[in-house]
Amino acid sequence: MTGLIERTQVTSPPVADLLTSVLGPNSPIRVEAFDGSTTGPRDAEITLHVRTPRALARLASAPGSLGLARAYVTEDIDVDGDLYAALRALSEVTLHSLPRREQLRLARQLLPYWREHHVPPPELEARPKGLLHSRRRDSQAISHHYDVSNTFYEYVLGPSMTYTCAAYPDADATLEQAQATKYELVSAKLALQPGMRLLDVGCGWGGMVMHAAAEHGVRALGVTLSREQAAWAQEAIERRGLSHLAEVRHQDYRDVPDGVYDAVSSIGLTEHIGKANLGSYFSSMYAKLRPEGRMLNHCITQPFRPTKRHTDPFISRYVFPDGELETIGLLVTAMNDAGFEIRHAENLREHYAMTLRDWGANLERNWDDGVAEVGVGRARVWRLYMAACRLGFDLDNIQLHQVLGVKLGENGSSAFPLRGEHGAY
Repeated sequence: MTGLIERTQVTSPPVADLLTSVLGPNSPIRVEAFDGSTTGPRDAEITLHVRTPRALARLASAPGSLGLARAYVTEDIDVDGDLYAALRALSEVTLHSLPRREQLRLARQLLPYWREHHVPPPELEARPKGLLHSRRRDSQAISHHYDVSNTFYEYVLGPSMTYTCAAYPDADATLEQAQATKYELVSAKLALQPGMRLLDVGCGWGGMVMHAAAEHGVRALGVTLSREQAAWAQEAIERRGLSHLAEVRHQDYRDVPDGVYDAVSSIGLTEHIGKANLGSYFSSMYAKLRPEGRMLNHCITQPFRPTKRHTDPFISRYVFPDGELETIGLLVTAMNDAGFEIRHAENLREHYAMTLRDWGANLERNWDDGVAEVGVGRARVWRLYMAACRLGFDLDNIQLHQVLGVKLGENGSSAFPLRGEHGAY
């Protein structure tokens, strides 16, 4: 290995100088590389460590976020300092922003590293098989992300075990207060009352189901494609003495009977549906509701029409395989075309950035236990993904919308009051 590194150093410039061509001469980030080269301020708050030649081989084989992620996950690259701050400093730096001549020069300089140190991608990458968004493939994709370890998710999510955007009542609210506020916001929009029947699709660990049952006396059914989520949720329901009102099943939402529910909540499922299936998805939800029944759809959205169908390659390979984000306009149109009258919509973008901040803090507090539970590679995936997504929400690259619709009754009856909070309920 020593001989290989020495030959690479002969044919390429110092690693730190090579990266300076990308970061720029005035970057606030310090770089320290395996060949002893350094660049950037000595007192920098963030230091990027390029620990092995494999890091550059990964960048050569997959320029951009995927190559960087592979190097970070495998510890070929590391960061001293706050990872979110590092990503924010790097947010304006992309290979595509370099002139074409500089891109070609950089590629030539990285080529020796790729030849001598190229290794396969980490085994943690997801490669689901089968037809996109078929039941079999959806089950694989969901399992990759959610069947990691319930214990690990407890470390990250906290007592609420809620893996969706919270709603912070004020800037000083805790994560648990914000998640409870989110569930109560959904309950209010759905006008939940004792004895009503709620279907929660993509229910996660059953947070909405248990809130509706405990706080509003609702008979609630949650369904999820994750076996581990369903098992954890059903045990929690029994521990809380809610079995007479609440249930979580390992089941596809498409297999739930139609026409028997007063309300439907979908919190974080639509991202997994796929654009081609939005019409059938909302039609299915419409069919499950009684007349005057309401649906609340809560999901991550794009602020602009996407130019490509796939999400960021790091997110797609490591976090949400087959995930697709759509614009709020497309989602509202699909929901409307399925028969729903749209009554209210709001963007909780800033709240999701705060949620990710608090999940990240939980992970750091429980880092050693988390690594012991799932391994350092997977723990680093979650650390990187939460910091990157937090930045995405802060910079308005992604958003989070709640949309409330109603299945009109006889003669166009909505059963909505004339005015209410937000003018909607």
